[in-house]
Amino acid sequence: MSALKTNPGNFFEDFRVGLLIEHATPRTITTGDVALHVALTGSRFALACAEPFAHSLGFPESPIDDWLLFHLVFGKTVPDISLNAVANLGYAAGRFLAPAYVGDTVSAVSEVIGLKENSNGETGTVYVRSIGQNQLGETVLDYVRWVMVRKRDKASPAPAPHVPSLPDAVPVEALAIPDGLVLEAYDDGRAGSPFRWDDYAAGEKIDHVDGMTIEEAEHQLATRLYQNNAKVHFNQFEQAQGRFGRRLIYGGHVISLARALSFNGLGNAFKIAGLNGGRHVAPCFAGDTVYAWTEVVAAEPAPGRTDLGALRLRTIAVKNRTAADFPGRIDGGYDPAVILELDYWALMPR
Repeated sequence: MSALKTNPGNFFEDFRVGLLIEHATPRTITTGDVALHVALTGSRFALACAEPFAHSLGFPESPIDDWLLFHLVFGKTVPDISLNAVANLGYAAGRFLAPAYVGDTVSAVSEVIGLKENSNGETGTVYVRSIGQNQLGETVLDYVRWVMVRKRDKASPAPAPHVPSLPDAVPVEALAIPDGLVLEAYDDGRAGSPFRWDDYAAGEKIDHVDGMTIEEAEHQLATRLYQNNAKVHFNQFEQAQGRFGRRLIYGGHVISLARALSFNGLGNAFKIAGLNGGRHVAPCFAGDTVYAWTEVVAAEPAPGRTDLGALRLRTIAVKNRTAADFPGRIDGGYDPAVILELDYWALMPR
């Protein structure tokens, strides 16, 4: 009998704290990737859309959208980390450390930093730190996520639980400012908003007004774009027998839609710098319409800069209702319409 040559994915028992995984298939970024991401999300932030605008800020060319970079790195990790996942549970300690450009080749490596079997004995939570690098070996992205993974055998012994200590937020002084960033020629008109860092205050809430309905073909295409092969997103034959009876939309697609919608109200938030935390609160399906609103958690001047500030933002995405009354947490849980809570830092000119 020949040896098994296919990859069934790792189950909870296959992980151990300290395990290092070098993920397969480095990805060279193309203009097609960028265009398709815009087609799927409608994102309008000028830095990733307009070469002259990028040049005016000191970039050699337009960097790719920060969340596109995140998804490309995330997609590398799926076959080894979350192919047998029940759900991706959260994110923390994320930093966008260097811009990525068309022509760059992105690769990823992950380290298991925590494990905890769930009380049902059928699944466990795996904590990993994933690092994305370019072809020069420079780290472009560093983040932690935790995911609920099925066990191969409920009777197999559980490892000693180890839950890593994670920060509530990335310190503002740890955020990476792009090399050579200049803001003297920043054009509010080209960026699409008259409001700069000084116009926002902690506690302010912004309804982004617009909604976007997700089509079946769109979320399938988006997830394939990132080479995310998680079964819950693709295999309708299998998912028809599951809890929901249909494929789930990749939570990262919802993140990108929320970011795209946030342009209306945060158009000058030109660069994502940190990912403090995030939760996919409820599933999202084809046919759902996504709205979003954002709370300004904090407004901090960028260390050593008088022309640049950082906004700590908490964006809430909801489905099939508007966000005009800012639905969010209620009674220790969430409004039933909430599908995403995302806490992040964005850079904005002063």
